[in-house]
Amino acid sequence: MSMLRLAWAYLLARPLLTLLHVAMLGIGVGTMILLLLFTSQAEERLERDARPVDLVVGAKGSPLQLIMSSVLHVDVPTGNIPYAEALRFAANPMIATATPVSLGDSFRGFRIVGTDASFLALYGARVSEGKAFEQPMEALLGATVARRSGLAAGARLVGTHGLASAGTAHQEHPYRVVGVLAPTGTVVDRLVLTPLASVWEVHDEHHAEEGAAREPRDESKREITALLVKYRTPLAAALLPRQVNSTTSMQAASPAYEMARLMNLLGVGVDVLRVFAIVLMVTAAASMFVALMSALQERRYDLALLRTLGARPATLFALLACEGVTLVVAGVILGLLLGHACASALGSWIARSQPWSITGFAWVGAEVWVVLAVLAAGAATSLIPALQAYRRDPALLLKR
Repeated sequence: MSMLRLAWAYLLARPLLTLLHVAMLGIGVGTMILLLLFTSQAEERLERDARPVDLVVGAKGSPLQLIMSSVLHVDVPTGNIPYAEALRFAANPMIATATPVSLGDSFRGFRIVGTDASFLALYGARVSEGKAFEQPMEALLGATVARRSGLAAGARLVGTHGLASAGTAHQEHPYRVVGVLAPTGTVVDRLVLTPLASVWEVHDEHHAEEGAAREPRDESKREITALLVKYRTPLAAALLPRQVNSTTSMQAASPAYEMARLMNLLGVGVDVLRVFAIVLMVTAAASMFVALMSALQERRYDLALLRTLGARPATLFALLACEGVTLVVAGVILGLLLGHACASALGSWIARSQPWSITGFAWVGAEVWVVLAVLAAGAATSLIPALQAYRRDPALLLKR
């Protein structure tokens, strides 16, 4: 009988204890893998969505909320800013491009964004079907919106007020889909784009329905939600935010800075879970060490008998080491399966309320280091019992 089969036989002789050790180690490894998948994909998604924008100018309030609403499109806006004032700021020679966005409505949970052609250039998006919008009430669908809604060029859609799908529907102002964008891997995939005039038209009508007088709107008093700015020169990063915050009624927020702050806020909870996972793995390793030492004492006569039958000390060393390594490998495999399965389940749950999620069908390079660290720790845990078996004198055991 090989040492592996014999080790399996010893482990199966204590099924509950074996399952307990494997489960504890698997839960610890799975928690660590889940955290790696979540943090890496979240950081990648946030960085990819915010990368094209150097500065966001919007209404005064929370800078993080301004970035979440105008760049990531997962929060309500801080308010509106005068379009004329935004245009005057956009004329600054230190600004390469300034893209206006006007928010307020959504379609099946996907935000409808009023903007202009510079929005597509900002994110490097291109039309794969149909054409780009030109007239008011024309809509251009992101790749994810088109896939999930099943709409194509020529279809019509009705927006609802706010981000919730249960908001008030603007039935009198349907949008006509004129094109679909190619996938970009950015937030554009999850948006419905339309000209600024579309948002103004819909909300002028909305205010009129609420009882406001239906009067011609002064174009100089139009408002937008935010301005997405791309710098022309690095010096702008030092001068423009301070200029906006101190000399205008608007506020400026840096996506890079706010994303770092957001990840720091999330990092507190992630660190707590990471410590929990480490404690679980250390506890599992200590429990496995105690179990192997206990097994060594219980099977001391079996081991002595194997020696008298011709087994070498190295063979007994391999037997105990094989038991420990088998437990560790089983725990690591279980942990990998649990981590990726939980990531998929968490991603599906997030997707119910948000248009983006994480996936378990991904591999993070740091997972290799987690696996190697656990295997090394498990091998070290098995080393002492294995050495004890190696050094035992069978004659003394049999004499007792």
